[in-house]
Amino acid sequence: MSLSVVWVEAGLDDLRLDLNGLCRLAGVQQAWLQERLALGLLPARDGSRPEGWQFDAADLRRVRRLAGLERDFDAVPELAALVADLEDELAGLRAALRRLGGPR
Repeated sequence: MSLSVVWVEAGLDDLRLDLNGLCRLAGVQQAWLQERLALGLLPARDGSRPEGWQFDAADLRRVRRLAGLERDFDAVPELAALVADLEDELAGLRAALRRLGGPR
């Protein structure tokens, strides 16, 4: 018997998750996620029911980062969001510096 290998390429930029999928992949409870959404610490969703919300790879990264900061440093949600925002800003500035030929 021979086996064939089929490679499937899927870009994370094309990732679309519902509320349950995001919670499962991020390892958080729905109540935790909905609280962060209500606090404005995650990108706003339209007024539709939570069952219709769609999340992407950037949302997944942010949710994982917030959960990690809260867990590892016992940070309140707002502080975790501030640290995540600052890390994103720093990464963007470093990328811009590299594009300009600055230090690596």
